[in-house]
Amino acid sequence: MGNLDNRALIQSVLLALFAICSLCLPANAKYGGGSGTQADPYRIYTAEQMNTIGANPADWDKQFKLMADIDLSAYTGKTFNIIGRGTPFDPVSNPFSGVFDGNSHTISNFTYTSTGVNAIALFGNVSGASAKIMNLTLLAPDVQAGVGDYVGALVGVFESGVITGCRVERSNVSGRLFVGGLVGSDEGTIIECCLSGSVWGDWYVGGLVGEVGDGKVTECYSTAAVSGNRHVGGLVGRTADEASAVTNSYATGAVQGGMYVGGLVGQVERGAAYKCFSTGKVAGNQYVGGLAGNVLVLGTVMHCFWDTQTSGWQTSAGGTGKTTAQMQAMSTFTPVAWDFFTIWTICEGLNYPALLWQIPQGDFRCPDGVDMIDLAWFAQHWLDEHCFVANSFCDGVDLNESSFVDFADFAIFADNWLTGIR
Repeated sequence: MGNLDNRALIQSVLLALFAICSLCLPANAKYGGGSGTQADPYRIYTAEQMNTIGANPADWDKQFKLMADIDLSAYTGKTFNIIGRGTPFDPVSNPFSGVFDGNSHTISNFTYTSTGVNAIALFGNVSGASAKIMNLTLLAPDVQAGVGDYVGALVGVFESGVITGCRVERSNVSGRLFVGGLVGSDEGTIIECCLSGSVWGDWYVGGLVGEVGDGKVTECYSTAAVSGNRHVGGLVGRTADEASAVTNSYATGAVQGGMYVGGLVGQVERGAAYKCFSTGKVAGNQYVGGLAGNVLVLGTVMHCFWDTQTSGWQTSAGGTGKTTAQMQAMSTFTPVAWDFFTIWTICEGLNYPALLWQIPQGDFRCPDGVDMIDLAWFAQHWLDEHCFVANSFCDGVDLNESSFVDFADFAIFADNWLTGIR
């Protein structure tokens, strides 16, 4: 009985503290607090508060910060209030133009099921010079739009702004036109984002982005399985504008389609794919290639590669085909000036190139991931001093760059123990 009494006492104290803290908030406080400014963003702690954003269009130009991991599984069908509305062809649209900082938290089980509705995603439409979504993970989103267009897990229509540091894990996304695991159509800038899962659509279907218009995708990757009819790519379905740019990115998922099917991009109609690679198995009927299914006269594919063995294709409309062994050798990429100092890294003979941002702190040596080999390397540098840029902060072991290796660095190393690449 003593334990039960103590538990009841603790619960009573916590409830009392919550009530006191609630009284400290202004009477008109919204969400979990804050005023929606850069200095004092609206704070989001619960699924209910997240859903409330979509019910308040007047706040779609404000700033938000996610303060905890949240689960949206209580919202099924069309019950979740999508944030931002409109497509490029709507005479009147109301996009989200503010800032949403995921604060390295996770939103899990976002579900939306509809048919014939456009701009379906957590954020239906994002547009604005200052619009930004960052540092957010979506876990197991399930977005089924039927014959709807502009469909993604994170953003349906991305007209301008920045998406950075966002990842989607175990996605299940489907729609008709402009369907991407992360974003349906992209006219903004997407940086350091990634996706796993599956994506299905009819036209303009990509693992990460359905179509890149006047937009950019850089330092991103997708491992998603992608299937569709026309313009189907492992990373991007189609690049459609002369300003389109897909750079320093890759795709490893299987791709299956009818026409214009590629391991990286289904069709480079305009714009450029630059310093990218793909490795996934590719299957299609017409205009099919290991890297790109089709490249038109205003499109460019430069310094890109695909794996001829894993893709099942010796040909591609663009790029250079290499064997698996060649794709896992730095010497394949350095002749065309791939940057293995600030953008890429590689464990030669073991893995394909990876983006430096994928490597967790404490992963000093190959193979990828923090393991006993890295611990031995850490031990060799224990209590080293004079760690500076010139010696790469003692071969990277001075993790907090304090100029010496001590318990603070070991704490960071321990936090990442047995972590694989992101």
